[in-house]
Amino acid sequence: MLIDLMVPAFGDDALVREMARSVFAQDDPNWRLTAIDDGPAAGRAAGLGEWLAQAAPGDDRVRYRANPTRLGINRNFQSCVKAAEGDLVVLLGADDRLLPGFVSTLRRTAAAQPDVAFVHAGARVIDAAGDPTRPLVDRVKRAVSIRPAKGAGLTLAGGERLAASLLRGNWMYFPSVAFRRDWLVAHGFREGYDVVQDLDLYLRILRAGGKAALLERPGIEYRRHPGSLSSTGAKDGSRFAEERRFFTEAALELTDAGWPVAARAARLHLTSRLHQLSAVPELVAAGQHRAAGRLLRHALRALPVPVRTTEGAPA
Repeated sequence: MLIDLMVPAFGDDALVREMARSVFAQDDPNWRLTAIDDGPAAGRAAGLGEWLAQAAPGDDRVRYRANPTRLGINRNFQSCVKAAEGDLVVLLGADDRLLPGFVSTLRRTAAAQPDVAFVHAGARVIDAAGDPTRPLVDRVKRAVSIRPAKGAGLTLAGGERLAASLLRGNWMYFPSVAFRRDWLVAHGFREGYDVVQDLDLYLRILRAGGKAALLERPGIEYRRHPGSLSSTGAKDGSRFAEERRFFTEAALELTDAGWPVAARAARLHLTSRLHQLSAVPELVAAGQHRAAGRLLRHALRALPVPVRTTEGAPA
């Protein structure tokens, strides 16, 4: 069972090299690392391919491809899906790090649980310097998450229960998820979502009957830092506009699917609102009062309650 570690990269820097070294250090050799780089087409440093070749000379498990034109984050993720060939596929963040035993644990779990669509290994959260950190958003997500009982190793979850839990707060760390390739290819990433594309993918897999194995022990170190897409999107408000559009659509679709608990969780989108509120003081301190006001209005405004027409479809 081969694990394809697909990296939608954006140029060469110290963090992506840290990520690669954590892959090379895995004790299980049944992995393949593929970086599909959107950075050079956008003017970013183009040395990642050369560095990978020097870091792993002659290792045909390490592959690199630079996009001739910039695809953007969503389409580059989808290009990784199309290029994957392994039994299991992980979409790795270019700034995250694998913990020892990540590959062997995922392979062992997937073999023991042949009916699950994906395995979530969880994460330790680190800051830009690589030190442990526990931001408010991660503490809240942990509180609403589904976790195995202590010592159980894993638990299985799916359906409306898992969907509602993720909509309360998307506590799955995407780079720690290993998808069975057939499920991933069948659903893929929908255009138009950059920040919530992972949550959108989980929900579509769950609605199609897919289940997840949730592991007790973390498998990666997930980096939160000011330069990430989610952080910059929080400052300018773009991520929250995207989230609001997504949650509105999800509430309608889940109501139509007969999942009322999950639809209500989408309308409330608790952790998204808390994240927006937590960004307001920083914007005020920076003198960005209009942006702060806009964010506050987004956080406090309710989504519409879906109403069915006489034909049974959402109005």
